Amino acid sequence: MNTPHFKKLSAAGLLITLGIIFGDIGTSPLYTFQTLLKEGGRSDSFLVLGAISCVFWTLTLQTTFKYIIITLQADNRGEGGIFSLYALIRRYGKALAIPAIIGAGTLLADGIITPPISVTSAIEGLGLVPALKQSFVPGNHLILGIVIGILVLLFFFQQFGTNVVGSAFGPIMLIWFLMLGTLGTIQVAHYPEIIKALNPAYGWHLLTEHPRGFWLLGAVFLCTTGAEALYSDLGHCGRKNIQASWIFVKTCLVLNYLGQGAWVLTQTKYHNFEGVNPFFEIVPHQFLLPAIGIATMATIIASQALISGSFTLISEAVSMNFWPRITVKYPSNIRGQIYIPSINWLLCFGCIAVTLYFRTSESMTAAYGFSITVAMLMTTFLMYYFMRYKKHWPVWLVVLIICVFVSVEFSFFVANAVKLLKRLFFLVFEVGLIFTMYIWYRARKINNRFLHFVDLKDYIPMLHAMSNDQGIPKFATHLIYLTKANNSKQIEQKVIYSILSRKPKRADVYWFVHLERTDEPYTMEYTVEELENDKVIRLEFRIGFRIQPRVNVLFRKAVEEMIARGELDITSRYESLGSYNLPADFQFVLIEKFLSYNNTFSLTEGFILNSYFAIKHLAQGDAKAFGLDTSETRVEMIPLVVNPLSNIKLKRVEVTH
Repeated sequence: MNTPHFKKLSAAGLLITLGIIFGDIGTSPLYTFQTLLKEGGRSDSFLVLGAISCVFWTLTLQTTFKYIIITLQADNRGEGGIFSLYALIRRYGKALAIPAIIGAGTLLADGIITPPISVTSAIEGLGLVPALKQSFVPGNHLILGIVIGILVLLFFFQQFGTNVVGSAFGPIMLIWFLMLGTLGTIQVAHYPEIIKALNPAYGWHLLTEHPRGFWLLGAVFLCTTGAEALYSDLGHCGRKNIQASWIFVKTCLVLNYLGQGAWVLTQTKYHNFEGVNPFFEIVPHQFLLPAIGIATMATIIASQALISGSFTLISEAVSMNFWPRITVKYPSNIRGQIYIPSINWLLCFGCIAVTLYFRTSESMTAAYGFSITVAMLMTTFLMYYFMRYKKHWPVWLVVLIICVFVSVEFSFFVANAVKLLKRLFFLVFEVGLIFTMYIWYRARKINNRFLHFVDLKDYIPMLHAMSNDQGIPKFATHLIYLTKANNSKQIEQKVIYSILSRKPKRADVYWFVHLERTDEPYTMEYTVEELENDKVIRLEFRIGFRIQPRVNVLFRKAVEEMIARGELDITSRYESLGSYNLPADFQFVLIEKFLSYNNTFSLTEGFILNSYFAIKHLAQGDAKAFGLDTSETRVEMIPLVVNPLSNIKLKRVEVTH
């Protein structure tokens, strides 16, 4: 689905966009207006008109202006998301990694509440069917069982890829949005006066004159919670398809909110709307079960988009050294579609825990939104650098745009801050994600300070001499090391030590493989440099940050091309085997560090490094992470000495007889 064909403006592209991009924001009418009625505590025209006005202008300022018009311009070779944005601007400031980490962590954290809240809202609609009213009371075991069952199946099927059902996402979401628009239009036709709710004055009066006023923004914010994920999924469909389809999506959403408001204002049988969901009330009774079925499918699609987005986010974090290396699988041939087992089941456990803890969609909405506001603020911070330094927009224009974004988002942040006590449940998960990313990032920085490089030309004569020394047992015909040296004329001192000093490793050909992660998402290039004729060869791979670095596969491909060009002969150099044209042996050597006991460091550095190595024990080893076959790979452990112990006062005592 992530093909150039669907990134161009086309009917197929628009349909795919509906299925992938707008699931989260598209299912928000299920619970947003219901929450506003509950928190507003009344159902008169003052609250209804003001609430819908706030929703409309939030969708206009936050979703349309910030994300659809401005933020989608920050595409990294067609890809979006906070790490893609960070990759575009990281050279403009060393501290920009921090907002990127916070934004990614908070976006992932709210990922464990979006699927439960959406699916629960849909299933609770069954309580409106007279025959099922007694069985489907919000929060009872039957509803919880169905919701958990749907979530478990959703996460279980991730391992098989979504390409089989993905083709149905677009048509289902098209039906969903048409249903939203149609239901809303019918109610608006009964009460046309509701249109005046689009006047911003009603929203302003609500926020300034209602007893809860400003704090109602916490509920209003629910209507735009999918906006940040919308940017993350940019690469699947392309900017033009998203912008064009948003016109249709926003129209349907606004019509549905207006319809819900019109229905409320025409009701006389309700003294209050406690426990009443206007979304399902505006559905004609005979269509209630089909509407609940469509709503359930729409919420599953919304959840799928969020899960896929989480996989992409973690994959990018791994490649940009913000997250430990973990198993990443490719369940289909579709570009960009990945499956990360550990994250999948972590999200699954989190979603089930959220469902059991909060039980009803009403309770979930009361805790929802805080993290997303933080993520949005972090994106705004990074967008300043993009607009100012990447796009070179005038300072006055950038400041004006940022002021609008910050005013809106900071208001939502403050209004949602009161939810913090209700969401302590998420705090461990949220802090854990941000802590892991920060520790991994800082520890890598400290680690890299102690990388010592030497001039390779000084050691080539030694390598040449050792290669011809028959007194040293041959370690391998082709010996391969991974190097972090950006300069082909340099090599890490630890690599030279491994070859010459630890136990001399004689080989016929020494290979130094360097992997460069590019700011572009899908680059796959390599260069070959023969530093010493048929003796020392450097391979440089340039790999995009969304490509899994399977070094073994890349290396074999490069060697095959070199053989085809007549640049390399890999016939075995053992006389007895070469006569039979058997291929030579290749051996990878990986050097991993462990924290030496011979260290004294500050409290901060000690905490960071100890945490880093504790996390590293739980992560994938380099051999598996780089896709290296264990039979061809040897791992050597060396100590990391940050600050060696010094001033040791050891007194020698003479032995007397």
